[in-house]
Amino acid sequence: MADSLVIVESPAKAKTIGKYLGSKYIVKASMGHVRDLPKSQIGVEVENDFNPKYITIRGKGSVLKELKDASKKVKKVYLAADPDREGEAIAWHLAHALELDDTDSCRVVFNEITKQAVKDAFKTPRKINMDLVNAQQARRILDRLVGYKISPLLWKKVKKGLSAGRVQSVAVKIIIDRENEINAFIPEEYWSITAQLAKGDSVFEAKFQQLNGQKKELSREDEVNEVLAAIKGATFKVSEVKEKERQRHPSPPFTTSSLQQEAARKLNFRAAKTMSVAQQLYEGVELGKEGTVGLITYMRTDSTRIAGSAQEEAKEFISGKYGDPFVPETPREYSKKSANAQDAHEAIRPTSVMRDPDSVKSFMSRDQYRLYKLIWERFVASQMASAILDTLSVDIAAGPAVFRASGSKVRFQGFMKVYVEGNDDGTTEEEKFLPALAVGDKLKKEDIEPKQHFTQPPPRYTEARLVRAMEELGIGRPSTYAPTLETIQKRGYVAIEEKKFVPTELGELIIEQMEQFFPEILDVEFTAHMEDDLDHVEEGSEDWVKVLAEFYSSFEKRLEVAEEEMKEIEIEDEVSDEICDKCGRPMVYKLGRFGKFLACSGFPDCRNTKPIVKDIGVTCPKCKEGHVVERRSKKGRIFYGCDRYPECDFVSWDKPSPKPCPKCGSLMVEKRNKQGARLQCTACDHTEPLEENEDNEEMM
Repeated sequence: MADSLVIVESPAKAKTIGKYLGSKYIVKASMGHVRDLPKSQIGVEVENDFNPKYITIRGKGSVLKELKDASKKVKKVYLAADPDREGEAIAWHLAHALELDDTDSCRVVFNEITKQAVKDAFKTPRKINMDLVNAQQARRILDRLVGYKISPLLWKKVKKGLSAGRVQSVAVKIIIDRENEINAFIPEEYWSITAQLAKGDSVFEAKFQQLNGQKKELSREDEVNEVLAAIKGATFKVSEVKEKERQRHPSPPFTTSSLQQEAARKLNFRAAKTMSVAQQLYEGVELGKEGTVGLITYMRTDSTRIAGSAQEEAKEFISGKYGDPFVPETPREYSKKSANAQDAHEAIRPTSVMRDPDSVKSFMSRDQYRLYKLIWERFVASQMASAILDTLSVDIAAGPAVFRASGSKVRFQGFMKVYVEGNDDGTTEEEKFLPALAVGDKLKKEDIEPKQHFTQPPPRYTEARLVRAMEELGIGRPSTYAPTLETIQKRGYVAIEEKKFVPTELGELIIEQMEQFFPEILDVEFTAHMEDDLDHVEEGSEDWVKVLAEFYSSFEKRLEVAEEEMKEIEIEDEVSDEICDKCGRPMVYKLGRFGKFLACSGFPDCRNTKPIVKDIGVTCPKCKEGHVVERRSKKGRIFYGCDRYPECDFVSWDKPSPKPCPKCGSLMVEKRNKQGARLQCTACDHTEPLEENEDNEEMM
């Protein structure tokens, strides 16, 4: 007969833990939070020390009743929600709902869901940590105050249905600021001269550096012609060779932010998908005879710290698999990534390095395997010896000009035998090799290529790049990155084009009003300071009511000013050339969640709407009559279809090319991934590079 009830958030976690604890424990899931602020009202008594009025979440009544009934049949109730602020708050709400004793040691936490970690945790239960709870409450109330005070104002003054958020608004402003930078960017011309040189059978590249002993930047074609004239007929001869030994050190194990970035680079995962799959790996995967096992440690963390036992296990594995030279002289320690890091948990790592990806592959989905492999390899590499590279820098004289070639070769692979971190363009670093060169060597000139370039604007933010920016600026914390990105897309403040964020007119409209009347909400330093204050609440060094009071005192004054001075904005409909095909009245442009669309001016009598389509200059390959146009799905994703729909149902997620396949004449479409951009035939195996500006922004 069971004498203890254990409550966790999810059925998957309950299943895993239940197998470890045995028949004396009943393990049930609360399905997340059971209480929250009401949706129909602000739910915060501002004048009464910001007292929150919690209610049972709609639909959770039956779950709560089941938990109450179960709690009355046992001697002890344990609350084992996740080991962070949100988990602590869930435990606190459950304790209140189940009327547990506040002084009781009912809280159980573990950083990994393995048999030993779970059993150890139940040996040392503790009281609910009210500092963690208050930090979560303060964040929830802050966000509620901002959302429920500003949103009605925007409804009244600007447009019904608008809303504002605290961290989300800053994220949208970051995206808009980048778009403004791009629009204001003025390209500057510059040139390069590349020499293709050969020694024996080896051909390599060297870049122009100097003329007449002076480093020379090439900004105009006449300067290029001057260099070309100076080296005409010249012999290319090695004038200087510099050899160096360079060590390359491994990257630290993953934090939430770095995992989201690397999963985007290497796996093409969005932040929300990364966290969803990581949650599955954390909560447990059925591994045949071994049973259900949590494969990774807790995945919401900004720490790079590793437990000593995990380091010892890694050392044993690396020594046995790769040999002692691959083990560093002392275990690797990684400092906090930034001043904002809390170091509350370990880094994200496999719960056992001995459980290599291939040994568990058959028990996982494809996405689970790929993410686990990434985490496992990153951790193993982080505990390995540095790589040793021999670098070579060669100056080559050609008359009065100097060209330079650089290269390296790996003398000792070290951690690179297992894993190399990706770059922001989604690729991994490639080593450039040079032939053996000595001073005085004469080289054969294969080709000289002058090339014109133009400086490029800063790239738009991808999800991964925005997460990194938010982390560097101190905006949000590990648990907030993915939800923030989802929210700003869901509300239609930004759209995704070619995997990059583009602000919508709706987003720009809101930020324009927020900047005028609530500048603190959009101020990066102010928002980062608020995050620090919440951290201080968690640490017990700051009172949560005081933090809220300091914020609200100035916020309330801003609200009063905005109420008085914010002018009502009349968003007039712009009349289009389109005529409604249902009633014959002109159609107008309307501003919706994913930008503009066409609607009948006779609304509400006529409710006809049409998407605004963009002709991409390609004849429909299916009906041969219509034109392929760019459209948006209901979720805001761009796709391509025939403008004769529904008569013709041609559709493609990939952008069709006007160029037919040279091999079979069929339609080719644009494909983009971490290897770059290419055209791919839809009927045969032909592919070819997509001719784009080589300085185009990164793909990630």
